[in-house]
Amino acid sequence: MLTNYIKIAWRNLIKNKTFSLINIIGLATGLACFILISLYVFDELSYDKYNVNADRIFRINSDLKLGSNEMKLAVTSDPMGETLKKDYPQVEEFVRIYNSNGAKLIKKGNEFIEEQNVAHADSTLFDVFTLPVIEGNAKKALTEPNSVVITASTARKYFGTTAALGKVIEANKTPYKVTAVIKDIPHNSHFNFDFIFSMQNVDYNFGTFLSHNFHTYLLLKKGTNYKAFEKNFAQVIQKYIFPQAKQFMQINSMDDFYKAGNKLEYNLIPLTDIHLKSDRGVELAPNGSIQYVYIFSAVALFILLLACINFMNLSTARSSRRAKEVGIRKVLGTERRSLIGQFLTESTLTVIISTVIAVVMVWLVLPSFNELAAKSLSIKNLLGGKMLLFLIILPFVVGAISGSYPAFFLSKFQPIVVLKGKLSNGMKNSWLRGGLVVFQFVTSIVLIIGTIIVYRQLNYIQTKKLGFDKEQVLIIDRAGALQKNVDAFKNEVGNMPGVLSGTVSGFLPVSSSWRNDNTFSKETVMNVQNSYSSQVWGVDYEYLKTLGMQLSAGRNFSKDFGADSSAIIINESTAQILGYKDPIGQKVYTLQDTQTGVMIPYTIIGVVKNFHFESLRQNIGPLALILSKTDGYAAFKVKTKDMQALIQQVETKWKSLAPGMPFSYRFLDDSFDDMYRTEQRVGKIAIVFAMLAIVIACLGLFGLVAYSAEQRTKEIGIRKVLGASAANIITMLSKDFLKLVFVASLIAFPIAWYAMNKWLQDFVYRIEIGWWVFVLAGLTALVIALVTLSFQSVKAALANPVKSLRTE
Repeated sequence: MLTNYIKIAWRNLIKNKTFSLINIIGLATGLACFILISLYVFDELSYDKYNVNADRIFRINSDLKLGSNEMKLAVTSDPMGETLKKDYPQVEEFVRIYNSNGAKLIKKGNEFIEEQNVAHADSTLFDVFTLPVIEGNAKKALTEPNSVVITASTARKYFGTTAALGKVIEANKTPYKVTAVIKDIPHNSHFNFDFIFSMQNVDYNFGTFLSHNFHTYLLLKKGTNYKAFEKNFAQVIQKYIFPQAKQFMQINSMDDFYKAGNKLEYNLIPLTDIHLKSDRGVELAPNGSIQYVYIFSAVALFILLLACINFMNLSTARSSRRAKEVGIRKVLGTERRSLIGQFLTESTLTVIISTVIAVVMVWLVLPSFNELAAKSLSIKNLLGGKMLLFLIILPFVVGAISGSYPAFFLSKFQPIVVLKGKLSNGMKNSWLRGGLVVFQFVTSIVLIIGTIIVYRQLNYIQTKKLGFDKEQVLIIDRAGALQKNVDAFKNEVGNMPGVLSGTVSGFLPVSSSWRNDNTFSKETVMNVQNSYSSQVWGVDYEYLKTLGMQLSAGRNFSKDFGADSSAIIINESTAQILGYKDPIGQKVYTLQDTQTGVMIPYTIIGVVKNFHFESLRQNIGPLALILSKTDGYAAFKVKTKDMQALIQQVETKWKSLAPGMPFSYRFLDDSFDDMYRTEQRVGKIAIVFAMLAIVIACLGLFGLVAYSAEQRTKEIGIRKVLGASAANIITMLSKDFLKLVFVASLIAFPIAWYAMNKWLQDFVYRIEIGWWVFVLAGLTALVIALVTLSFQSVKAALANPVKSLRTE
């Protein structure tokens, strides 16, 4: 029986080549979109699950607020993990990761290579995370100073083989012994290091609970409720942190601290939630967003439903041609269930063919999709493991869903009615098909509106006045490699034609650069009322000029004032916190050492206008600039028509002053754009899938118009004989569908407004959603519908009425 169903199904596909091709291509396109998005979603959901104890690993987060500056950090203090393990038996193990030192220069031959993926870690790293060792002893790998663990790829890069145990690597001119070689860390990890150095090589004032610089992970014992365990942090604060805070701050109790509006809280986040549910300061790598996973999952489901709806519409559009077949087969004794089985087999066969084509399409576009979505998906992801099982089941599920309505619709035809040619007009009486059209265009309009708003927000970010000039600012990384030649480099590049000014600093007004926070006070003795937390940047005399920052009061640092070594420039947010009518000349104080409690006074000499030094998702917080030699970056304001020639001159100068050191440059506006790379990718992906959803919706509309025209062939013929014009016929066929598009717009508008308004809440600085966006999206959908309708409507209107009436 099944063999017979398949034969008949194949013959019908071959017999109706044009119809079959439209149906298969439309379905394959929808399935390809669904599979691509599914790959993306599965990959996002898989992060860190490769760890054997993933369900028991938790990172400690810190929520701090002092004054008006609130920080949500992915780091905590260095003694926190050890203290929790010592005091609470629920903690099986802990590990700290420290990467505040940034990149390292690794020597290979006579050249130095700048490696970004580096960190220091405790020897317990392998007790917490699953990092398979190729060579070496995991238990002892990081116990000694000057030891390093490298990945297999790194070993091949520097030694040509993974057999690198015992070999020496020179990092920042310090020799390190390779004590273990591990397999490459999977791409779906929230951290991905090539070099892991011993924690004993970190130059840090260990033992203070008041500085937060370490990513700390706990391995809790089986059965421990992490939410219940979080309550222990209150005891830790009272027992360990409060006594240290009293050493430099007048504070009677933590209750006084909290009542003053301050905050000091710690919480745990499950390891498998970090990638999608954590967007804190000092993350080890840019994370994804569960919000986008939900959005793309919904888009994938809707596109799949659109494809299924198209199949239904195109199948029922041929109902009159199949009606006589159904009537004859019923007269000859075929049962309805056999007819249902036949039509379901046809739909499943079509979906299987479409799925095979969709898999090929995905394979072909996967490299482009990887580039667009910043992924590294491969054919193994597509045809391996759970995804393969998913692809095997998919055509049968989609075949059943998309083929069910045509099967039950066609199989219910009554033989006498069909054979007399009295098949009822389906369009006017079918609320289901009208509902399907509305659903298709609701989805399309929502995607159109979403795409417009995402791009408007990104354009707003690009064009908003930031308080500094990010255009034509050349950044040279790793200026510290110049050592004593850094000032000579800055001066000589500054004298090149096309260079307006230059500065050397470890701080840039983009969130990718290093940050440093200190506690300040208006008085020599700190208390919970007069203290506040502020970022502190060490800059030079030309910093403000080079980056185009403006002063609202006071002056810039100057070599004419010897006392500027104890001077400070604050931003307007800080001035507002201090509350002085004129802050110039006033003093602020900060700790020199948290253990001794010695305070350093700074005199305010200037107030810089607020500028955005974090993402536009955040308010502008307090900032202090001090005169200090920090040589992380060299930045030059340039104005030249031949940028490449200038860069070559700068590189030549670099190589003469820092031979063997890698030369790396970028532009400040590119670094600014990097902060919104996720949104840019989402915008590009959204516009691609919005266009595909519209194409699929148009195919469905095309099918329904064909169905309507086919059902009303004789009506159209009679109307033409009675004098109806082609325009009258086109209007008659189109108006019902255009009403449905109008209804779809009314439904889509509030859905799109709610979804996009919620997305915009992530940005403190955001656009307003104008009414014109909805009008534009509605008109776009209307025009698309008209273009789609016009082909079939004009074809029906121009048909010879004699052909349609010859059977009467």
